[in-house]
Amino acid sequence: MTDYFLVKTLHILSATFLFGTGVGTAFYLLVTTLQRDVRVIAAVTRWVVIADWLFTATTAIAQPLTGWWLAQRLGMPVMDVAWLRWSVHLYALAIACWLPVVWLQMRLRDLAAAALREGTALPRTYWRAFAAWVALGVPALLAFLAIFWLMVAKPA
Repeated sequence: MTDYFLVKTLHILSATFLFGTGVGTAFYLLVTTLQRDVRVIAAVTRWVVIADWLFTATTAIAQPLTGWWLAQRLGMPVMDVAWLRWSVHLYALAIACWLPVVWLQMRLRDLAAAALREGTALPRTYWRAFAAWVALGVPALLAFLAIFWLMVAKPA
């Protein structure tokens, strides 16, 4: 197996894990929260945070490293090739949205755990943090979808 093939495979796999984990954990957090069962929300938010650190954080680092290596290997100056430049900018946007999302997910986890311990409903602060989580998740999702399109289409 050549170095290029190995790194390209890692790039594709890390994109799959990054996007798949993001969409999967977002789906579970969204539908669980909308059901308003504090016990279930406390459990799901705990696992969402763990999954984000295990899969999203590691692949978020692997993506630009493998992408840069591949572009260099092909002699493609990243900022001179339009679709690569757009991919970099969209990736930066997505990660800029994701960083506060990680903090929000930890906040949601802690608020849900406290509500469960105290036997209360989710506090207003949970719902404000959840709204911010959704607001940041939408542009990140759209950015990643656009990146996938750019990677496949490679428009001039």
